[in-house]
Amino acid sequence: MTITQQPEIYYDPYEPALQVDPFPIFRRMRDEQPLYYNEKHDFYALSRFDDVDKAFVDVATFSSARGNILELIKANMDLPSGVFIFEDPPMHPVHRGVLTGIFTPRKMAALEGRIRDFCAQVLDPLVGSRQLDFVADLGAKMPMRVIGMLLGIPEQDQEEIRVHQDEKLRREEGEPGEFNDDQFADGTFFTQYIDWRVKNPSDDLMTALINAEFEDEKGTIRRLTRDELLIFINVLATAGNETTNRTIGWSGKILGDAPDQRRELVANPELIPNAVEEILRLQPAALQACRYVTRDVEIHGQTMPEGSVLMLLMGSANRDERVFPPDGDRFDIHRKIGRHLTFGRGNHFCLGAALARLEARIAVEEILKRFPDWEPDMDKAKLDSSQVRGWATLPVHLP
Repeated sequence: MTITQQPEIYYDPYEPALQVDPFPIFRRMRDEQPLYYNEKHDFYALSRFDDVDKAFVDVATFSSARGNILELIKANMDLPSGVFIFEDPPMHPVHRGVLTGIFTPRKMAALEGRIRDFCAQVLDPLVGSRQLDFVADLGAKMPMRVIGMLLGIPEQDQEEIRVHQDEKLRREEGEPGEFNDDQFADGTFFTQYIDWRVKNPSDDLMTALINAEFEDEKGTIRRLTRDELLIFINVLATAGNETTNRTIGWSGKILGDAPDQRRELVANPELIPNAVEEILRLQPAALQACRYVTRDVEIHGQTMPEGSVLMLLMGSANRDERVFPPDGDRFDIHRKIGRHLTFGRGNHFCLGAALARLEARIAVEEILKRFPDWEPDMDKAKLDSSQVRGWATLPVHLP
């Protein structure tokens, strides 16, 4: 009898081939090494849903204060005040609270008509074409239009801003990203808009941020500093565009590969919201989020020492068959999902989740109304080398 030896489990977030299809390795990690250690890059990783879920909410042990990206934590930078996605209490709830009243599900739902109009403006001219690119024709346009509208940025300037923000996330293929002290408070584009809005207030998010008063961690009632304001706007302009762009791209790929389920959505659009949740579960824009370990902690019989970096693999947790039986790797528009971890959990649950869901649902609805059938052109499709995982281009053939 011949015994086939399994190759050693190895997950490297910079390895291009593993970014194309990390899911077989993720399955092995869940089954064989639920707490995995990568010696080359010196990080631990959790891959099971329950483990990732618990780590997200234990902010005392697993800190965001040094960032949530491996190379950023390793750089040991002093992050400026206002990068609320990289903060712990007491500052995180203070800064997050400034935005909480703006990004409510009710306020986001009120944008539906305008978002649907944006979709129509880019999709209607393509009706009758033989090809559509889910990224170039929609994903790279509609989300930036939405966040630009919210921030009050003129439409003619939005594309240049999108390209600039996208470049900050890009990295050399196979290499870690680079960070610098000026990156978060980058005033390249937004300073002029802030100055204009200070003198010419309007009913937009930028004006709301300029005028927002809050009690900081010292008990002082104040407004955002200039650098904090720049940081907020940079974070919103990047997160509000790139992640939704990726979701739209993955919608084209996943639905293109599942023609029977796609046609079922065309026949019964009421199934689309659950299908969008299934797309978000199956292909999150961020495969992982990292945390700095503040104390020695034991998980699965191993001790992670204080000072370690822990990688929370949402891309694996979302496919854990212990939570999503019988096959978490399978796309199923009828799956009873419950919840997934694409938007994180706990203190750092994504503020823009309601808006991202709304945009993705509308995009799928409007595409299916006009283009019920398509086939991805994988010879021309290309995955992007970026901090968020998705398609740089995803052309599809239309009948």
